[in-house]
Amino acid sequence: MVLALSGCSSLWSCTDTTAERGEAGVRVRVEDVSGQPLDVTAEVVDWRLEPHPQVPSEGDQVYFSYRFGGAGTGSDPAVDACAVDEERVALGCQTVYSAEAFGPDGDLRGDHWLAVEHPERVAGVLLIPNDQSYDGPTCERDAKDGGGAHPPEPARVGDRL
Repeated sequence: MVLALSGCSSLWSCTDTTAERGEAGVRVRVEDVSGQPLDVTAEVVDWRLEPHPQVPSEGDQVYFSYRFGGAGTGSDPAVDACAVDEERVALGCQTVYSAEAFGPDGDLRGDHWLAVEHPERVAGVLLIPNDQSYDGPTCERDAKDGGGAHPPEPARVGDRL
């Protein structure tokens, strides 16, 4: 006996979509992978150039502090932070996670260091609003269960923000 189900022989296609990169700023409203704003903001509170205390011989690096507002209520977003020059060209980037920040009532603060090749060119630190915390399966990794919306590629040195 051979059992055949109709419709099962149709071509199965897995489709990935990548979100458009949002507008970088000092203060941004975090967006999910579909571009919808979350009830979370991310903000660069302060930045400066100084030697890292553990490797002062490497010269100046970018030290910055940031704040997530509204995070921690079932949502742990992450955004890319980039040191940029006067033309908003990325000199170094790193993903910062609200889950790594601390504070009361959804006002989470953290800090990080960014090593850049030319610290003298740094004019500021910007945040990209796209939530980078989603790491769902892609079609390439899992054609059966993958697919759907994904964050944009992380910002890289040389990207204009």
